[in-house]
Amino acid sequence: MTATSPLALLGGPPVIDTPGPHFSWPPIEDNDVEAITGQLTSEVSIPDRSGVVGDLEDALASFLGVRHVVTTCTGTAALHSMYAAAGITPGDEVIVPALTFHATATPLFHLGARPVLADVDENGQLDLDDAARRITPRTKAIVAVHLWGMPENMDALTAFSARHDLMLLEDGSHAHGATWRSQPVGSFGHAAAFSMNGPKPLSAGEGGFVATDDTELYYRVLLHGQYNKRCRREIPADHQFAPYAVTGMGLKLRIHPLAAALAQAQLSRMRGYLAGREAVAARMLRALRDVPGVDVPHPPSHARPAWYALPLRYNPDQLAGLPVERFLEAVHAEGASEIDLPGSTRPLGDHQLFRTPGALLPGYADHQGPAADSFTTARRVHGSTVKLPVWHRDQDLHLAEAYTAAVIKVAEHHKELVK
Repeated sequence: MTATSPLALLGGPPVIDTPGPHFSWPPIEDNDVEAITGQLTSEVSIPDRSGVVGDLEDALASFLGVRHVVTTCTGTAALHSMYAAAGITPGDEVIVPALTFHATATPLFHLGARPVLADVDENGQLDLDDAARRITPRTKAIVAVHLWGMPENMDALTAFSARHDLMLLEDGSHAHGATWRSQPVGSFGHAAAFSMNGPKPLSAGEGGFVATDDTELYYRVLLHGQYNKRCRREIPADHQFAPYAVTGMGLKLRIHPLAAALAQAQLSRMRGYLAGREAVAARMLRALRDVPGVDVPHPPSHARPAWYALPLRYNPDQLAGLPVERFLEAVHAEGASEIDLPGSTRPLGDHQLFRTPGALLPGYADHQGPAADSFTTARRVHGSTVKLPVWHRDQDLHLAEAYTAAVIKVAEHHKELVK
């Protein structure tokens, strides 16, 4: 049968004929293998801040320009420790964006607190007008989430938190190395939590960390998940919480030394990764800037994203109403298999846990989640976001160019899909 369209979905040749995966992270080099095998033969359990754990925390503190870093076993654990150390207690309310990964907010349930969702703007960042309407006498903090590695407007957020006397906390899980006015994200608030899960810009395979300039908060992070030797050695003997050092709060959330070794090796190449992603992202943005049906992000000149992903906004009105699912099906047929829709990062009200947490969490039986039609902008942004990988090496430029070519090809021939 002769193809009637150049679109691969309709019988034409695909842009990319090399099978995937086309993107994997983290990039593993010889020094990563050497770091892990060396650690394996030296120490596989570190109960204090010695060895590779202390070295990694020092390097992370220097990278972010903060006084203290505490590593954890996961990013979720880092968020949990940050909230606990910030003094979030039962009955407190914390404002979080309605559009984020659920772990930004779920640890609050385990502290007896209430995550208060606020809508986002058309850029997917916190809508401070909506956040202001949700402040009550119980509101204790507000969380900046640097989604997809795009820095939040930290001028506006720091001013907002000061004006309303709220603690400013940061979730930088997508944004290692991103900056706002040359200052690293994660260094603006009272504390910040980061993930080092597999695909994050800085990866340990699994892990996380809390960053802060506040020494008292640092001690509380230790007490939350680093009990016994770390607490006994780092919390002064005359501190009011020193008698709790052996037990802390009863949780052990330490990073594994092998994960710390991988993270430290990766961190040594982090600035190169960021520069590479920035250059590749710039080429992709130039290629897609005037393509009908897709809007590219426009970060301000004083913001430097980490480019965890390249989020596009899909506009079906410019493509004769072509549904995003059909658009994506055609792009995948062109061989661009790594382009996808956000999955678990979505409006939090979509998750059953935020609608009826009482089924799983004692104490929340009377909690009423958001109405189905709440957070209309968050839903619109999520429903129209298509994200692309961002490579970091010159030798992968052909893939970046092929992926943008696939998007352009489908957009140019969209009428054939509508037919």
